Amino acid sequence: MEKIRRKIQSFVRRSGRLTEGQKSGLNELWPDFGVDLPKGKIDLTALFDQQQATVLEIGFGNGDSLLAMAINTPDKNFLGIEVYEAGVGRLINEANKHKLTNLKIIKDDAVEVLKCHIEDNSFEAFQLFFPDPWHKKKHHKRRIIQRDFLDLISSKLQSGGTIHMATDWKNYAEHMMKTLEAHPHFKNSLSAHNYSVRPEHRPITKFERRGERLGHGVWDLIFIKE
Repeated sequence: MEKIRRKIQSFVRRSGRLTEGQKSGLNELWPDFGVDLPKGKIDLTALFDQQQATVLEIGFGNGDSLLAMAINTPDKNFLGIEVYEAGVGRLINEANKHKLTNLKIIKDDAVEVLKCHIEDNSFEAFQLFFPDPWHKKKHHKRRIIQRDFLDLISSKLQSGGTIHMATDWKNYAEHMMKTLEAHPHFKNSLSAHNYSVRPEHRPITKFERRGERLGHGVWDLIFIKE
């Protein structure tokens, strides 16, 4: 009998009680901000009110930084993908308060969404901020940044598009740098092996400030698709 290979997931689905605002975001406000996955590809041109460059962020957590970027950059569209229900509900509720029209949310596994529902060359930029570092060596295989994932992101990014990641785990930063620099389609926006200074458009989150208080460093990596 053929052995069934189990898919390695880079995330854990967290559950817990939802606030009324989070419930509202997931239910009443979902039609305005949520994206129900079609059988085929998502029509990004029909998804947003304005036809402008689209930025993809996955694993946005509670959504603070993605919300701020959507507010501060109205001339770009933002698509966020997250499995954490409380974070999705919170972000949608906050987006509604600000009457945003340039932000849409998908609540599903980002890898499956990218593989099955996103056309190639769809995004101007890809963002991944503070992903689970899976810091134990035996769990490193669960880190989302692997060659296969970068292949997938490369196919969805437009030529000249950017991939921007940040982490507060030095070992993960080194892994990201090594994996990105080994990929044939990505080039460091700086010279080789150099991390970027946090750009002004990436907001500092509560999570990041807490890390700084604990003495954690933060490493930003910005690469260009060639």
